[in-house]
Amino acid sequence: MSAQRISGKEVAAAVRARVARAVGNCPSQPCLAVVLVGEDAASQVYVRNKIRQTEEVGMRSVHHRLDAATGQQQLEDLLQALNRDPEVDGILLQLPLPAGLDEASAIEKIDPSKDVDGLTELSAGRLVQGKPGLRPCTPTGCVILARHHLGDDLSGKHVVVIGRSILVGKPAALLFLAENCTVTLAHSRTRDLPGLCRQADILIPAVGRPEMVRGDWVKPGACVIDVGINRVPAPEKGAGKSRLVGDVAFEEASRVAGAITPVPGGVGPMTIACLLQNTVLAAIRRRGWAVRADL
Repeated sequence: MSAQRISGKEVAAAVRARVARAVGNCPSQPCLAVVLVGEDAASQVYVRNKIRQTEEVGMRSVHHRLDAATGQQQLEDLLQALNRDPEVDGILLQLPLPAGLDEASAIEKIDPSKDVDGLTELSAGRLVQGKPGLRPCTPTGCVILARHHLGDDLSGKHVVVIGRSILVGKPAALLFLAENCTVTLAHSRTRDLPGLCRQADILIPAVGRPEMVRGDWVKPGACVIDVGINRVPAPEKGAGKSRLVGDVAFEEASRVAGAITPVPGGVGPMTIACLLQNTVLAAIRRRGWAVRADL
């Protein structure tokens, strides 16, 4: 029996539709400022998609593109200027930055009220303390996908998150904890990782290792949310060709799991949808609009 495939594209479309309705209720257009430094090809594709989808839901997008030779001070001066701009509601600094630039320092220059990636220390602290704030996009998308399959009440589910990064692993653990799940945060030094994974009702691999999680790591009927996006050689497509795979061996896991996200088309679309959701929430909060968002 094959697992149900959870379509991130379909769920993300529903999130974007809710965002568009909220934007339509706003007195003016929320605005997202995107800052891209350098010529990284993947980042350019991501940024184009973010700008396009921002405008499709009725928000305004401002794009700042800096060359790879940009200095730390110049980048941080731009971020500070965007903080002061009353028309800008969200600031997205596209990562990774070119070598020589300090990502952590740059991120901390972003006003937490405009931190739509949820990466500043204040945003992280609010998440830890359970206070209102903007949450990291990819982990938020994981929770939405799990609720889409399992229902809104995730209480008591055992969640195993593999990976302890500040971008996905740690915030995902905290977000599922806020859903009243029992959470285990696993990593490279976890003993008997396969055995631990077999205890998970919800399994969240986020380590960046192609097809590391095998089918016999998965508890029968489990919900698998695969965060990994890895490019591997695909000689069957031709010389020099490649394909995308997740951190989970998809075909093997599909024979055991109850539901699983594909790669691509799973968590990826949710990240941008949650970025748009954060932008309209940031606009409503910082401008004091009496808007019912239903987000």
